[in-house]
Amino acid sequence: MDIAWNAFTPGASLAGGLLIGVAAAVLVLFNGRIAGISGIVAGLLMPRAKDNIWRALFVLGLLAAPLLYALVTALPALRIDAGYPEIVLAGLLVGVGTRYGAGCTSGHGVCGLSRFSLRSALATVSFMAAGFLSVYLLRHVLGLQGALS
Repeated sequence: MDIAWNAFTPGASLAGGLLIGVAAAVLVLFNGRIAGISGIVAGLLMPRAKDNIWRALFVLGLLAAPLLYALVTALPALRIDAGYPEIVLAGLLVGVGTRYGAGCTSGHGVCGLSRFSLRSALATVSFMAAGFLSVYLLRHVLGLQGALS
């Protein structure tokens, strides 16, 4: 993986972070719900009475955001080196991991930490440590440089 420092956009990154924070705050203030994407999507897959409309609208908003962004400016070019089997496997592993961890990085890292949740702090530390360890093992122990670039 290469970091394109010449394309680094701190203003856009800050605006994106602020929008995520505002969206999470609006959801908890007006709906009493935590903006954990894995929990929202899991709730859609296991529908409960009176609970589907806001979940569906939240997911639709996530899907519509890039389209709205494209109306303002060009979308950044994406380069994905993995094939569909790897992408599907990675998605399934993330989905299973978020169910075992009772939440994903957005739920624990953004919403949980802002509520000073000890459980979310431990989960976030675990996510980060697992990521660091995985990269170290893949690059330095197994020598799979190409798999991460």
